[in-house]
Amino acid sequence: MYTVSVRRDLIARHYLIGGDWGAENDPHSHPYVIEVRLEAAELDQHGYLVDIVKIEEELQSVVDYFGESMLNDLPEFEALNPSIEHFSRIVLRQAARWDKTAGIRPFYS
Repeated sequence: MYTVSVRRDLIARHYLIGGDWGAENDPHSHPYVIEVRLEAAELDQHGYLVDIVKIEEELQSVVDYFGESMLNDLPEFEALNPSIEHFSRIVLRQAARWDKTAGIRPFYS
């Protein structure tokens, strides 16, 4: 089994809604780490698992979009509490579209 990982850091702002979450109800920032791991049993004809440059570019586009933003103001979070769980799901859905190559199995953390 072969695995390739790409990791990026970002800082985004948010505030929680829908409850009394104390200081979390006020705008504040958090550091986030997004790591994408792709796994497959075989390499392609060139000895690569995936075009790592493409994955790096895609992940950087996520960082560029969400980094330094107020998550509450983004359309992806409309009517959602911008929790880490929702943020993870939103990023996961974006990443799932990056590579449709047969045999590639993505893991996200």
